[in-house]
Amino acid sequence: MASLLSDEELDQALRTVPKWKYDAAEKRLIRATKRQSFSDGIDLVRDVAELAEDLQHHPDIDIRWTTITFSLTTHSAGGLTLKDFELAKEIDGLLD
Repeated sequence: MASLLSDEELDQALRTVPKWKYDAAEKRLIRATKRQSFSDGIDLVRDVAELAEDLQHHPDIDIRWTTITFSLTTHSAGGLTLKDFELAKEIDGLLD
């Protein structure tokens, strides 16, 4: 099982994903993006699903027409681990 990040490790890791919001109450990272169309959003979700399968770490995904929101936390650890930041950077690579 992945280990929770210490406060110092979390502070450092958050600097590596500046486009993500940190929800301290829910212990998760969140990033929303708008796509040109619903179909474009679904294509993005498929691409993220492939990344998630490769990393064996899966985001919560909310689809609202053309807005896709990704939410990352390590449920089994009860908060953020390095796996969340690894997936966040991979998702950033698709979005940027």
